[in-house]
Amino acid sequence: MITVPSTVGVIGGGRMGAGIAQVFAQAGAQVTVIERDPAAAGAAAARLADGIRKAAERDASVDVDAIAGRVAASADYEALRNAELVIEAVPETFALKVEAMQRAEGIVEESAWLATNTSSLSVTRLAAQLARPERVCGLHFFNPVPPSSLVEIVLTPSTDPDLRQRAEQWVTSLGKTPIVVNDAPGFASSRLGAAIALEAMRMLEEGVASAEDIDTAMVLGYRHATGPLRTSDLVGLDVRLGIAEYLYETLGERFAPPQILRDKVAAGELGRKTGRGFFDYA
Repeated sequence: MITVPSTVGVIGGGRMGAGIAQVFAQAGAQVTVIERDPAAAGAAAARLADGIRKAAERDASVDVDAIAGRVAASADYEALRNAELVIEAVPETFALKVEAMQRAEGIVEESAWLATNTSSLSVTRLAAQLARPERVCGLHFFNPVPPSSLVEIVLTPSTDPDLRQRAEQWVTSLGKTPIVVNDAPGFASSRLGAAIALEAMRMLEEGVASAEDIDTAMVLGYRHATGPLRTSDLVGLDVRLGIAEYLYETLGERFAPPQILRDKVAAGELGRKTGRGFFDYA
């Protein structure tokens, strides 16, 4: 039976990348996080340590020292050389993701698997920039990674069928539930999530109801864990805007970003990470 790979690389040590690294380390993998410079690598290491500590607070069976001993952060891509799986988790920009994946592919063994954590960009286009596109899939984790139960596996026309099987078993070994989708703009989750969130923003913009009441309608009326506006704040309004712009370009007018979203991003109100979005977190 396939479990998680014994050695995993994660490119990008922000909240998402650190969360991905944490869950693989908790599942028994040796994980290396790659960041752009030593200072960023140090910040990623601190983020990982904090995440592991919080996991132990939630679950007394979590062995902090053992997990911490399986993670490292570095600014040197050479640290990925022995990785069996590398997942990029850099910002949602096509050029940045291509650069990260090409650098990793140039270092790892030919037998290594590569994955992108993109939430909306074409995995097919990303894979086409690599020498071994058949060894690439999307592994779309959700924020915050440790408590989230879903991982979206995105397949391209060239993805090796063996990778699909492996990816499903990796996700299951992490204690999460996989869904498998074929590559399409926004996949399943981002496309549906954006559609609801953008309409909620338009309703707020039009004065239909308050942000609190719009969210309460979805939480109590449709049993969503959180409403679409708070979820957007958690995702990051800059990230939500990037997804909306991409879906607008590829799928048309129904995904046009509302002006209220553009205004908040321009004002630096990006959601929880800045303390203010559609709600105030200060």
